[in-house]
Order: sequence, then structure tokens, then C-alpha cells
Amino acid sequence: MKCSGFLFDLDGTLVDSLPAVERAWVEWGARQGIDANTIVNFVHGKKAITSVRHFMQGASESQIQQEFLQLEKREAEDTDGIIALPGAHQLLSRLDELQIPWAIVTSGSMPVATARLRAAGLATPAVFITAERVERGKPEPDPYLLGAQLLGLEPEECLVIEDASAGILSGLAAGCHVVAVNPPADVQRLEAIDLVLNSLEEMVINLDSEGRISVHRRH
Repeated sequence: MKCSGFLFDLDGTLVDSLPAVERAWVEWGARQGIDANTIVNFVHGKKAITSVRHFMQGASESQIQQEFLQLEKREAEDTDGIIALPGAHQLLSRLDELQIPWAIVTSGSMPVATARLRAAGLATPAVFITAERVERGKPEPDPYLLGAQLLGLEPEECLVIEDASAGILSGLAAGCHVVAVNPPADVQRLEAIDLVLNSLEEMVINLDSEGRISVHRRH
């Protein structure tokens, strides 16, 4: 698999924020009278405002925005237990060492994503796509199309690293190559994914004498 740049999802891909994500959403769902499993099965990989709108259909926009802002504040403040996933630090350091461009493309808002990066000890990248920067979030292609554009690359030159179904579908819809890390068992379009890994630690990146990047699984 050849590529020129990397586009990383954040939650579940570079950082383990699952307990914090589910604490915030289950707590919110309880206030709304929504079953915890229903909430958790829907929200992963999507913009928070999209999920709030989904569960508050019929509510006024002001009510939706108020609930979203309260939820965003809760998520940004609760970083307890958030850590970098195995291999994340090493992989990003390897890309920097090889001077390979990379970006983070997350469905999280800037306050939430920045707090989680800081908690995990990861640097904020030069190209950082958060929920505020696109009108249509994952699974639509817009986030990854913007990420490729800001790296100065065509989508087909980019490798998307994702864990959630919504993000995998977003990367594929954008025309990028996709590596799925520990994806859900029922992930769609599995046949279109270039590589499935259990962990970022399995990913090997090489640069040949002509500057071409190759990616494969560690044997």
C-alpha cells in the first residue's frame, strides 16, 4: 500500500477515551430518559451535535444547542483515565522522523479533542480537523476531504487510520486508503479496507530511496 500522508482519527485510534466518552453520554442519556445501550451504540465516531439532534428530534434549536454545550463542557473536563493507545507515540514519532505529513481528523469539538490530546500526552498537529470545521461530519466524506486538502494531497494519496464504522465509511467515501484498527465486528465495506490491524503497534512504515511510503503489517 503506497501513500503520501496520514489522516488519523483520534478517539479509539490514537487515544483510549472510551470510559470518558461513555460516562458523559450515558449520564446525558439518563437525563433524557434514553437507554444507555441505545446511546452508546449510536454515538461513536459521530459529531456530538449530530447525536444530540438525533435523540432530541422535535426539540427547538436553542434547546439542542444548550444540551450540546453542557455535554461538550462535561466531555472536555472529564479526562480521567484517558491515555495514548499502544503504538500511538511511536507511530507519530516515526512519521515526524521520516518527515511524512499527517493530520488528526476527529468528530470531537476543539475543546474536547484538545483536552484528550493533552491528557494522552500527544502533541496538537499542524493540521487538526475538528467538528467545528465541517458542516457534515462522519460518515460523510467532508472531514477527510478537508484533511487531505490541508495536507496539500489528493484523497487517494492519503491513508486514513480509523476504528469506528462512521469514520471508516467517511474515509472510503472520500476516496482515501483506509486502515481499520480493532474495528467493530459488524463494520461495513470490509472488502474495501486496505488493512485491518489489532493495534497501531502492528503497523510498519517504510520510505524508499525515491521517497515513496509503504505500509504493511508487522509479521
